[in-house]
Amino acid sequence: MKQRLLTVVFAAALIGTMTGCTVNKEEKAGSTGDQVSDDRNNDTGDENEGGALEEITVVLDWTPNTNHTGLYVAQEKGYFQEAGLKAEIVQPPEDGAEVLVASGKAQFGISFQDTMMPAVTGEDALPIEAVAAVLQHNTSGIVSRKGEGIDKPKGLEGKKYATWDLDIEKAALKQVVEKDGGDFSKVELIPSTVTDEVSALQSKSVDAIWIFYGWAGIATEVAGLETDYFAFRDIDPVFDYYTPVIIGNKEWLKENPETAKAFLASVKKGYEFAIENAGEAAEILCQAAPELDEEMVLASQEYMAGQYQAEADQWGYIDPERWNAFYGWISEKGLSEAEIPENTGFTNEYLE
Repeated sequence: MKQRLLTVVFAAALIGTMTGCTVNKEEKAGSTGDQVSDDRNNDTGDENEGGALEEITVVLDWTPNTNHTGLYVAQEKGYFQEAGLKAEIVQPPEDGAEVLVASGKAQFGISFQDTMMPAVTGEDALPIEAVAAVLQHNTSGIVSRKGEGIDKPKGLEGKKYATWDLDIEKAALKQVVEKDGGDFSKVELIPSTVTDEVSALQSKSVDAIWIFYGWAGIATEVAGLETDYFAFRDIDPVFDYYTPVIIGNKEWLKENPETAKAFLASVKKGYEFAIENAGEAAEILCQAAPELDEEMVLASQEYMAGQYQAEADQWGYIDPERWNAFYGWISEKGLSEAEIPENTGFTNEYLE
């Protein structure tokens, strides 16, 4: 349970760096409880030509950001309604999207291959699995002030890195530092209190931060802060894992395969629209979450347009070789309770 809670904290910490939100949705809506939905995004009508719409709940991993644009586009453009669905997008409870999806209170959610690992392995595995990749590649890496030598992992020696003190995090960092010929023991690990990467780097309270470039990296560009950056997947391909992913409730998926396919087809159309129309997609996201900074969203959206599908033949596809390579690395490093069997935790069955 302790490890499970830690992985939720890790996900929150990493994705919290992406959002840039200045208003808490619950405070904004004046609502209480574990989750909150935005009724503006659910007004797609209760019926279509074929009759009543089937209701689907999707729980986010954090507050709305450009990871989620395809979902909001699918709502705004009526793709869900055309497929006979009414999708409600909600924000997650404190224990994460995985728990809500596993409980059956949401059919789909947003998660990450690394942080969902404890939920899909071991005797107490939750009935969830990844059904689509939101981004085709891992866009996370280490950002630092430009010219301080941290343009590659070995440069972290003697520098202050803001850590969440989690096993997978530190093992990944150790591997890339050593692969670059560095000594991980010389990296100064300090507890992460970073909520704003730009401010943290400018104040020199830290020297290096793990970020997702699609938001925090773009934020440094928008702010005019010159930085150095290296991506984990560029140092070692084993770290080109899937982050984020859409997860589903395994039992519900088996019982409702056609509905699952219809949902993912609608979401696919949403992300494909965002790929081709970054500006309009950014406007749709900002309408759904007006607390977001429009300049930041547009810049992020333009970057993400090249990341949602990248070179893959279709949006959402999960490459079994890459998925298994990362979980194999986790098993090899003893970061899971037991060895993880191949093809654990994902399926491409519901993509069309």
